This record gives sequence, structure tokens and C-alpha cells, in this order.
Amino acid sequence: MRDWLVHIRRSEYASLQTQIREALVSAILDRQIGRDEAIPSTRRMAKSLGVSRNTVVLAYQGLLDDGYLVARQRSGYYVADKALEGATTPQKSAAKPREPRAGLDWQARLVKDPAAQENISKPLDWQSYAYPFIYGQVDHNLFPLAEWRDCSRQALGKKWLGSWTNDTWASDDPLLVEQIRRRILPRRGIMASDEEILVTLGAQNALYLLTSLLAGPDTRIAMEEPGYPDMRNIFRLRSRSVALVPVDEHGLTLGAELDTAQIVFVTPSHQFPTTATMPLERRMELLKLASQRDFIIIEDDYEFETNYVNEPCPALKSLDDEGRVIYVGSLSKTLFPGLRLGFMVGPKKLIAEARALRRLMVRHAPNNNQRTAALFLSLGHHDTLIRRLHRAYRSRWEVMGAALQKHLPKASRMPTFGGTSFWVKGPARLDSEELGKAAAAKGILIEPGRINFGNPNPPRNYFRLDFSSIDENKIEPGIGELSRLIAGRRD
Repeated sequence: MRDWLVHIRRSEYASLQTQIREALVSAILDRQIGRDEAIPSTRRMAKSLGVSRNTVVLAYQGLLDDGYLVARQRSGYYVADKALEGATTPQKSAAKPREPRAGLDWQARLVKDPAAQENISKPLDWQSYAYPFIYGQVDHNLFPLAEWRDCSRQALGKKWLGSWTNDTWASDDPLLVEQIRRRILPRRGIMASDEEILVTLGAQNALYLLTSLLAGPDTRIAMEEPGYPDMRNIFRLRSRSVALVPVDEHGLTLGAELDTAQIVFVTPSHQFPTTATMPLERRMELLKLASQRDFIIIEDDYEFETNYVNEPCPALKSLDDEGRVIYVGSLSKTLFPGLRLGFMVGPKKLIAEARALRRLMVRHAPNNNQRTAALFLSLGHHDTLIRRLHRAYRSRWEVMGAALQKHLPKASRMPTFGGTSFWVKGPARLDSEELGKAAAAKGILIEPGRINFGNPNPPRNYFRLDFSSIDENKIEPGIGELSRLIAGRRD
């Protein structure tokens, strides 16, 4: 057997059987194996790779069934003729890439330059760090993988074949819409009809759709400062007038910046990133002001399922009598961010326009993901998961609060909502971005806070620590090590 034929890595997520199949298929389609060249026997392959012979037999059987291999009696396994139809013909020498013609100025042709905007940056290999205090990721140990796999198996079964293989144009999975309406929205005090709900590719997609529909170059927009950087960037791509409104310990302040606003973006339940919760009195005052000043409100309830401390304060949308509030939610914080499922709730006319715009962009969210999530909700797995997350997050919330009080006293306050993060104020002369680099070298991931400020010359001593994806036992040691780094950077 050729040494290059199959290589497996036992640390890979893919099974050994899958790796063997993938390697052989690649060798066949790349014409690295000739038509008359025998494939190693199952016994020889198993011995060479140090795996069970049954593993190799199952891989070979799958290739036989799919027409990649044929078995010749008393001779062995060979590449099937039909497997080579359309396979890549190897070139004698690699073709040189074509050089683009000089003089074409792409920058001059662009009407928008989002790549020039500053964005939150996080390492993709965050799990390799010893202390990943990184926001927006999940602890895989808390996720009910078996239940999700079962829902996925059901969703992909013959019973619902058409629901996930068909192009449904602008329509959403009716079962998922029903579950959002019956299971998710009532927890926030929101009653809505199916026509007032749109499934999106995460909350980010919802926010972009709304901005595209509601904002133009001269639209006057107001949002929180500090606030969600992606939302600020989306607004600034559309409008020349984006006012940044200060926040206090109760969230968005109701100052003069709102007097001329046409759109106000707010995260009242758990202000991003300070974690402040807007009390009911200020929510009612904001709604009153919206009616008086005739502006609409985009409510981003990004962590609506992570309140495990106090009784939830009603969503702004649930208090809205005039239809001025558009509610945006996501399943990322309870399921997983890679699912890319979110939703918006608003007046029927607006949702109809958002549906039409979404169709032009992506048609609809993947039907298989929608149906799997719908089953996960309908079978009660989501409620069970929320209870599990609440227990874990409550414990980590307490451990992090105690660790910060011990190692960085008076640098933060306990979020009254719960959530998954703490907003920390370091010493006045601290540069949290420099701290972040030094901490990463020690295996500690933090999120410097400067990116959350949109005004010039923002404070540089804020940073965020998240506990959703870090083991509880690592929280106190990680913060202890971080505090020593901070102490070493003081003048």
C-alpha cells in the first residue's frame, strides 16, 4: 500500500471510518489511484492504520454502495469506471495564476466600504486558551447534544422531506413561527400573530434588514454610548446622522439627543456592554417620549433568556400601545451562535416589507435548521436547556462576582439581570487593549472595551469578562492572574 494513500488523525472530530472514506474518495477523484491499481485489502489497511478491521470494512462497503469501488472476485477492490467520469485530470504542471490588468481601481468603484470600519475581533481558536473570558460562545458541556441530534434526525426524515428540501421562497417554517409565538414571546410579555413575526439569519440579519428599510442618508438615529459596535457600523453605512446617547446605571438616558431622533436603538433588558437594566419607570418614559417626538424604537433583546436573578422586566414591545417598538431576538445565547437563527416582531406592514427584502437577499433561513429548532422547542428540550443554563450561569455569576471583588475590588458591579458577562473598569491609566495582548500571551482572553465607544477619544480602561464558555473552576484563577497583570502595568 502506498504511504500517501490514507492518513488519519485520532484527534479529529470526524470518525475514523469517515476519514478513511474521505481520503479514498479524494485519491480516486484526483486520479491518484489508477483504474487497474488494486486498493489495499481491508485487513492490510486496518493493520497499516492501526484500526479495527470492521472500521475499514464499513468504509469500503459505503464506497461500494456509492459506486466508487468495485469488488473483483479473488482479486480485490478496484476503482469503479463510473467513479472516474468527470474526475479531475491531473495537469503536468500547475498553471500560473493570471495577473490582473493594471489600472482598475476597485476602491473608486465602491459606494460603501464596510471593511474600513472597526469591528470586534475574536480568535477563532478561543477554546485553546486556558481562560477564555470571551463573549457570545457556548459551553459545549451544557448543550444537550443527544436531544438536538434526535430533533435533527426527525427533521431530516421522510415525513418532513418537503419541509426542508423545497424552496419556500419568502415563507418561514410554520412550526418554528408557532413556537416563537407560543413559547418564546409570552416570556417577554409579547403577544403577536404569525404575520407579525419574521425568522432571520440571527439577530444581526434582523438589524440589517430594519436599517435598510427604515434609514436613509438623512435619517436621524440615536443609540447607546457605549453600545453595540456592529449596530453602530450598520447605522453609519446608511445614515450621516447617528447620535450617541450616554448610558448610566439604568441604561439609555433620555436626554436632548432623542428630541429630534427618528429611530432609537436600545438594549433595555441588558444594556450592551455595561449590563445595566432599564427600570420600568424609564421604559414607560421612553415610550411616552417616542409618542411625543414621533420616533420608532428598535429593541434588541439579545439575552432575553438569561435572566436568572430577578423577575424579568417586561419587554418594551409588551408595553407598546402604538406599534412603535420593533422587537429583535435571537436563539444564539441559548442554543448556539453557529445556528444563525433569530427573529423580529413588528407591525404586519413592516414585517411584510422585511420579508420581501429578505427574499431578495437570502430568500429564507435554512429550512432544516428551522425545523430542527422548532422540534427542539416543541418537545420541551429548550425549556430544559434554559433551566440548566440558569443553574450553571447563576453559579458562575456568583463565582465571578466574588473573584472580581477579591482581586479587582470596586472595578465592577454585579449585573442585576444576570446575563453572561461583567463590565469592568480598570485603573484610570490602564490600556485594556495592551492588557488584552499581554493576557492572551498568558492564555487569558478578555474583550477590550474601547471598540464599544463611538465617540472620539474614548476611555481605554474598560473591558468585558464573559463566563458562558469558561469552566467555573477556572474563573477565580483566571481573574487572579489577570489582576496580577494589571498590577504589573501600573505606573
